[in-house]
Amino acid sequence: MDTALLLNVEGIKKTILHGGTGELPNFITGSRVTFHFRTMKCDEERTVIDDSKQVGQPMHIIIGNMFKLEVWEILLTSMRVSEVAEFWCDTIHTGVYPILSRSLRQMAEGKDPTEWHVHTCGLANMFAYHTLGYEDLDELQKEPQPLIFVIELLQLLGQVEAPSEYQRETWNLSNTERMQAVPILHGEGNRLFKLGRYEEASSKYQEAIVCLRNLQTKEKPWEAQWLKLEKMINTLILNYCQCLLKREEYYEVLEHTSDILRQHPGIVKAYYLRARAHSEVWNEAEAKADLEKVLELEPSMRKAVHRELRLLESRLEEKREEERLRCRNMLASPVPASHQGTHHRSDPSAPAGQPGTGQPEDGLATSGSVDQDLGVTS
Repeated sequence: MDTALLLNVEGIKKTILHGGTGELPNFITGSRVTFHFRTMKCDEERTVIDDSKQVGQPMHIIIGNMFKLEVWEILLTSMRVSEVAEFWCDTIHTGVYPILSRSLRQMAEGKDPTEWHVHTCGLANMFAYHTLGYEDLDELQKEPQPLIFVIELLQLLGQVEAPSEYQRETWNLSNTERMQAVPILHGEGNRLFKLGRYEEASSKYQEAIVCLRNLQTKEKPWEAQWLKLEKMINTLILNYCQCLLKREEYYEVLEHTSDILRQHPGIVKAYYLRARAHSEVWNEAEAKADLEKVLELEPSMRKAVHRELRLLESRLEEKREEERLRCRNMLASPVPASHQGTHHRSDPSAPAGQPGTGQPEDGLATSGSVDQDLGVTS
């Protein structure tokens, strides 16, 4: 069937390329729809902008969830399962497509579509608003134009689903649903952490952080609601850092904790976790400075700080002993018989009679002090 059909919406024309099966589905609010799409320009070459089949990943939207490109919901709800249709959409419906396309491309590349905003400074963000990172999308953004969408509504079991039949992806949630999801994800992360399932716990904390970051972009920086969200985000990031310590991702811990302290220099837990990461990568001076800051801000943590300092000294002494042995072996010469059995300390500052402690390389990470003294924050 190739007759153009006018929908009851201004600026849309529909042509059915392949008829679907069954009756028109009941697209109730909250239903998830899965489909393939190809987006083309209206030029002579019908230049392809995006094609989900080439990416190998179909698209999902939630009916009634204020999707960025609202016209797609109009198009999809006119289709039967397995139907393939071509839609011509005027400029009034396609103005935001470049922004949507950018997000879809980044997700296909395995990137966080909000990462450019979350992890760059204000100046970088200002420049980011003037480019989408793709030349064809920048051109489309500057000169909006009608577009053609070829859509295939997939016939797969459960692909037009009621809200109760699937688990909603966090990026597909409304603002209210995101806020409701955060304590659930947070609590699940804490539960997994206590079970020692640190990678899974990390994922839950990350999901919660993304929800809050999306909400925070809608608030004015440094005002009350923005600061409330910032506090929640920092709590989750520090819990995430505890997972990273357990997974021995020490340099990432240093990066995240330092980012927090640049903006919020009074957060005790950030200093404490950063001190432990510094200890693990042999940054003695930095570790001691952070532990001193913990004592300054929270004197009640004296016991935990002293324990970490003792562990640090023990590990450093072990390392020094290993280095002495390595140097001795490299420079070894035959030892005169008169000197056999005599031991000379090459480091007068090392405590007498203190051999290596036998602490494993991850001694601080397995000491349990974060779990016992600060814990994953609820």
